[in-house]
Order: sequence, then C-alpha cells, then structure tokens
Amino acid sequence: MGSAAAARQERIDQGRLRVLVAGGGSWGTTVAHLAAHNGPTTLWARDAGTVESINADHLNRRYLPDHPLHPELRATGDLVAAAADTDLLVLGVPTSAFRATCEIIAPHLRPWVPVVSLAKGFEPETRLRMTQIVEEVLPDRPVGVLTGPNLAKEILAGQPAAAVVALSEQHIASRLQDVFTTQVFRVFAHHDVVGCELGGALKNVYAIAAGTVEGRKLGDNARSAVITRGLAELIDLGTKMGGEPLTLAGLAGVGDLLATCISPQSRNSSVGRRLGEGVPLEQILDEMDQVAEGVKAVKVVRELSRKHRVFMPIAEQVYQVCWEGRDPDFAHESLLRGRLGHEQAGPATG
Repeated sequence: MGSAAAARQERIDQGRLRVLVAGGGSWGTTVAHLAAHNGPTTLWARDAGTVESINADHLNRRYLPDHPLHPELRATGDLVAAAADTDLLVLGVPTSAFRATCEIIAPHLRPWVPVVSLAKGFEPETRLRMTQIVEEVLPDRPVGVLTGPNLAKEILAGQPAAAVVALSEQHIASRLQDVFTTQVFRVFAHHDVVGCELGGALKNVYAIAAGTVEGRKLGDNARSAVITRGLAELIDLGTKMGGEPLTLAGLAGVGDLLATCISPQSRNSSVGRRLGEGVPLEQILDEMDQVAEGVKAVKVVRELSRKHRVFMPIAEQVYQVCWEGRDPDFAHESLLRGRLGHEQAGPATG
C-alpha cells in the first residue's frame, strides 16, 4: 500500500474522512447533511444558487427550503477541485448524469478512494447498474451503495430512519457506517452490493404501479396486493441477477419498496397516482422538478425480465402504461384476470 493509500486508510480508521457528495438534489443534500455530523463534508451542486444558499444560509432553497442543514456543511460548484481533495466520493446525481459525472471526476480522483452510489436505477443504453459504471470509469476502487427506506424530508425533520451501506470490502463498509450514522439515522453494513442495488432500482417500478391503484381509488386491498405481488417479481428477478433473497427481504428491498409505494413524498408513487387520475405522462414529467427514476427503469426491467426469463406482469403493465399509453388498471389486469397458481410459487408460475 502506497503512502497516499496508507494515509487514507488511517483517516478511515480514525473516522476523519473528507467526504464529497456530488449532487444537489434532495437526497444528495440530505446525505451530505448526515455526513457533516461526523466529519468535513462538501456538497457539489450544478446550480450556483444552491451553492450560495447552502454556504450563506444553510438551506437548499430549491429542494428543501424548510429544512435547515448542518452548519458545517459546505457547498461548491467546482467538482474537479472537490474530487481531487476527497477521501470518500458519494454520487447522488440522477442515473442520466451518472456516467458523465464519473468521467469528469476520473482524472482527478486519487487511487483507492471509495465510491458510494445513491442513485437507484439503470443506465438505459447498457442496462448497467450504477456500481458497474463506477467499475468501468473509476476502476480499482472500493465501490458500493447507500440505500434503504429513506425519505429526505423525514430525515431532515429528525425522524428516525435506517439504511444499509454495502461494499464487497466488509472492513470498509463497517468503517463507512460511522460516516453516515447519526442519533436518528442508523446505518447497517452489508456485503451484497448487487442485491442492495437491485432492490433500490426495481422498487421504483412498483411504486408507480401502487400509485396508479391509489389514483384510480381502487382501495387499500388492491394496493396491498400490487405491492406484495410486485415484491415477488422484484425478488425473482433480483435473485436471478445475483442478489441474495435475504437482502431483498430487508431494508434495501422490502423496506425501500414499502416506503416508496406508500409515501406521498415518493416521486415515483406520485407519478403513478397522477397516471391513475388520467393525467398524461408527458405532462406529469414536465411539471416535476426532480427525476422519477422508475419511468426510465421500467424499460430496462422489461428487457431484463425477458433476458432472465422472469414472468413480471406488473412491471410489464407499468411499461405499457408509461410507454404505450395503456389504461392503468393494474388491479383488474395483473391480479384478477391473471393466470391462477400457487401464491408462494412466485410470479413465474402465475
């Protein structure tokens, strides 16, 4: 281990990591706020007004105007300089900007600096997970995810929550727990990067489905059934792609799924509700100021379901509603008129 890597490891061991969170949206800002409780943290944002308001007033006025941020958190618009001086890179940009952001950072990020993704989705052209993009563009570094049932405004309001940080290097995952944990936010270490990442990416599709049921006022029975059968599809595909069943039954899977499906704060659930009310998708997306990853992810999920030969009727109907203009009647089509079979056998048997 070289002197730079040894110094970084010493900072990890002593909990003195310099953290850079790239992405000034609501969740990137919240994670930066958490990390600032435990060490020097910088938030990179594209928007100059966001940088100014965080540094001057400790507020992200664009996305979180009613939630004061940690007073030690600092913001910058200079991604290159911040990346060159960090011990931990946290990527909170949308999936559409993920690869480009990594490419900007690549020449400047020191060797062996861990990279943690917050993004929950896929790269549409390649069907890659975000950690796979990191491995391509920022190779030979520890890479993982921070994920779970985490709604930004609740965490900033001081309400309790939990998450997992998953890296294949368990000793680093254990150290990174201390970077994000606060009195109200508990972080568990995990080894299953693939399962944790897939849980976060797939659940957005089913949040759209559950939201559509709510928008059509079909009742809590129907919504609960869609969520539960959606979980079966999620676990079936997730395990075939290398995730572990227990991971998908934990915080990164069912926990994140429930929070995203039932919360009025969920962007993906909100898209579903408005679709169920008859609002065109184009209008919904035009009126949003942040990304609902499930809309793009469902195209990839459909391709992956066919590649891995997984029967996913709910995901298929989300695709048809979003991209083919189908009427969003999930309860009728996916549950009441589907093939009959044994419930525990999973979606592949009907």
